[in-house]
Amino acid sequence: GNKPRTGTAAMFICVCNAIREKDIRATARCHAGNAEDLYGRLGFKPQCRQCLEDAEDVIADERASAFA
Repeated sequence: GNKPRTGTAAMFICVCNAIREKDIRATARCHAGNAEDLYGRLGFKPQCRQCLEDAEDVIADERASAFA
């Protein structure tokens, strides 16, 4: 959807595993890999998999701003 991206750090990206946007961003800054890799770093694995596209968007956004 076209929801604003500001103030969403506490938003859940993965409801199944209760992974928040801030957790994905912090892990993306320190580790390479895609969403599944980062979930593994956090001690989880995707379950219903509906979150992976959103997670990939957050990862790409975080890495783009980290290297801007």
